Amino acid sequence: MSKSLTSTALEQIFFNARTFNKFTPEAITDEILVQLYDLMKWGPTSMNCQPGHFVFVKSSKAKQRLNATLMAGNQEKTLAAPVTVIIAADTQFFNNLPAQFPAMPNAKEMFASNAAFSQATANRNSSMQGAYFIIAARMLGLDCGPMSGFDNDAVDTEFFPEGRYKSNFLINLGYGDSTGNHSRGPRLTFDQAASIV
Repeated sequence: MSKSLTSTALEQIFFNARTFNKFTPEAITDEILVQLYDLMKWGPTSMNCQPGHFVFVKSSKAKQRLNATLMAGNQEKTLAAPVTVIIAADTQFFNNLPAQFPAMPNAKEMFASNAAFSQATANRNSSMQGAYFIIAARMLGLDCGPMSGFDNDAVDTEFFPEGRYKSNFLINLGYGDSTGNHSRGPRLTFDQAASIV
């Protein structure tokens, strides 16, 4: 049986973690980005489908391309963040299933023949992988600013012109500067959001 994490770990991952709007100038190395992906990838997805696709927007040129797709309120903080990650879904994820989920030999055909089922699966599981990404980043000492507030079609045209990948949401990534934080909002209580039946 796994042991509970220490209170220090829980504080870093959840209790004291925040959505950051400002970051220090400290850069994130490519090695850390690879380490982050290699940790995040172990989060479970249905039938091990792993539809998440991750674009690390890091260079000034790429940042300017992304900037044109953002709502005005997200532009300045995104340009200033060391890295912005496009969390996207691979619409052809099922092509990898023969290797990823050999327990069901007909898994690829099941999705390939049902576009609605395939899209729902890609959206759901890429969203889960985006959440795993945030948790993994916090575990490695990074801070995150997840965002909507952008034109999905414009992002897809700019970064995925072949049409295979569809953007889901964005995450600004770096070492947080708490001076940009808003007051922390309350969370719903157990009784408000959950039940045991």
